[in-house]
Amino acid sequence: MAEAGISAVKLPLFSSTQERSGEIEVAGRVFNCDSDLSLLHETVRMQLANRRSGTASTKTRGYISGGGIKPWRQKHTGRARAGSTRSPLWRHGGTIFGPQPRDYSYKMPRKALAKALCLALSVRAREGKLMIVESLELPELKTKLAKAALDRLGLTHALVVLGEGEEGAVRALRNLAAHKVLRVAGLNVYDILNYDEVLMTARAARSLEQRLAGAGPAAAEPVTAASASGESVAGDSGTGESGSGPGSDVPGGEGDLPEGGLQ
Repeated sequence: MAEAGISAVKLPLFSSTQERSGEIEVAGRVFNCDSDLSLLHETVRMQLANRRSGTASTKTRGYISGGGIKPWRQKHTGRARAGSTRSPLWRHGGTIFGPQPRDYSYKMPRKALAKALCLALSVRAREGKLMIVESLELPELKTKLAKAALDRLGLTHALVVLGEGEEGAVRALRNLAAHKVLRVAGLNVYDILNYDEVLMTARAARSLEQRLAGAGPAAAEPVTAASASGESVAGDSGTGESGSGPGSDVPGGEGDLPEGGLQ
């Protein structure tokens, strides 16, 4: 896991009007950790495996109708012995060792998932592709206004992460084809790496700190421009549901957030 002595980092903070208002100080254990990048590959493989439906099915000779009578007698015909027209050796016969319904899903250790999520966020932060806004309040919950807000931030293919109590913006963001919106509890490594940018509210960032850095519960407070100086802003508990949109139906792999923090 990330070392306990990692210092906090500062990320660009934007106001609710999508203007640069300063910087916000976040936990280095979550947004500036360093580890083996192969952990990201392992986590993405797990998520994609958990997506597989596993419904591929072929019929063996026992599941094909017909073939109940012996085609010809055993001896004195000059032909090879045959007991059924549904033999795998025959046309229209059964399939040998074909795929059968199965469950491809598996789980990684909880601490490994937490570490991979911190690593993915840290990679985006170091690349300058992680942005934090005070809030995503819109005059009206309309997709057109949501798209205009993201365009003002210069986002073209972004993952938007919302905290608890900010579910209203989901209605305006969920229909954007080039973007995806998730609640904190649905944040996962695959979506962070699959989108070019990550945009999250300050409430969501504080919630991630509590969930991943092991911070204690704190009262949620709205972030204003006064927090641009780097003051710590309390977040929510991060217990929202996973977001909507393509890829949000990943069983067992969508919500990578463990209940406990890094240890």
